[in-house]
Amino acid sequence: MYEDIFQKCGTDEGYFGQFRAMGDRYYTLPVMESVPGRTMRFQGKEVLMWSINNYLGLAEAEEPKQAALEALPEWGVSGPMGSRMMSGNTVDHIELEQALASFAQKEAAILFNFGYLGVIGTIASLVGPNDTMIVDKLDHASIVDAAMAAQQGRKNLRVFRHNDMDSLEDVLKDVNKDRKGGVIILSEGVYGMTGDLAKLKEICELKERYEARLFIDDAHGFGVMGENGRGTAEYWGVQDKIDIYFATFAKAFASIGGVSASSEEVVEWIRYNARTQVFAKSMPMIYVRSLKKTLDLVINGRERRERLFDMARKLADGLRELGFFVGDVPSPIVPVFVPEGNLQVAMEWIHFLREKGIFVTGVSYPVIPKNYIMFRMIPTASHTDEDLEKTIAAFRSLKEEKQLQLSIDENVLQKLYGAD
Repeated sequence: MYEDIFQKCGTDEGYFGQFRAMGDRYYTLPVMESVPGRTMRFQGKEVLMWSINNYLGLAEAEEPKQAALEALPEWGVSGPMGSRMMSGNTVDHIELEQALASFAQKEAAILFNFGYLGVIGTIASLVGPNDTMIVDKLDHASIVDAAMAAQQGRKNLRVFRHNDMDSLEDVLKDVNKDRKGGVIILSEGVYGMTGDLAKLKEICELKERYEARLFIDDAHGFGVMGENGRGTAEYWGVQDKIDIYFATFAKAFASIGGVSASSEEVVEWIRYNARTQVFAKSMPMIYVRSLKKTLDLVINGRERRERLFDMARKLADGLRELGFFVGDVPSPIVPVFVPEGNLQVAMEWIHFLREKGIFVTGVSYPVIPKNYIMFRMIPTASHTDEDLEKTIAAFRSLKEEKQLQLSIDENVLQKLYGAD
């Protein structure tokens, strides 16, 4: 008798299998009962939100909402209809792409309806059977899935240790020994879980030395990092050296969709060959118009960025004063590590903090080393000093009531951040 393909569905296997099997809606798939913002409703009460990537506080901004409302009577929620290749292309789409290309300091840009599918579409459209992709071990799932979609028989995908330039150079040297096609390095800008940055200066030097190309997914850097918010490459001063700059609107832009920016020639190739967009419906006008307004806010968002980083610094300093280990990263992400943790303990601590009105999420192995729990906290420009005081007080209660032992093994830094 043959095995049923659905047989696995009744087990606790698969991603978050234990939670799925227990019908969880508290730790996974929690139901949020209000619109995004610094505070949200969860299980009937107001909580301080530290788990959404609303970096600049634009989820609360009125201007993008107004732009969408003004587009609604004319375009509805569906227009334009059809793919952009057929009937869904408009002047508004083209103008938004031109504005995004200018902001990214590239010749051209292409919109994608979803960031995840933008990464997959961009990479899969460019990589052929003889080409090699080199990925950082901690790259986001979208990059991994893009590489899997593009590879031929697992022969053209290589991995280097996280942010380890010696490891990257070793891979590049090895690939060039019998190289037949092109080589592209796939990296994030800001690593969204741990908050550290890709060493883009060094990566750019290596990619030029070994005649490779570089794609960066700057989901967490776009609108946030750099003097003008252009992203992690601007922060490092290498914006002109990035071959393909990708960003999503799901973080600082508080919307949906993504963009790839590069040379005119490369973008046109992607436009005609990225299956995730060629065969997808055009982005609705309510998003196109609201994103144009959001881009204006980001361009003029220096004050918001300064407030964001001020909140991040104060939160990190306050937690460190309590004895918590907080990763020292240049991004506004505040990664709080607690030793002697496991899944059950993480659930207890998350529940404790949420009951105190502090909504956090936890990360455990295999994302971080065994026996540690990480609270990944996302400050925003909307948070206040009073929010910080309440949050730090809740962590103080957690430390005291749970009698936490907070000393951390310094060797963990190497595993977490690829520290030198």
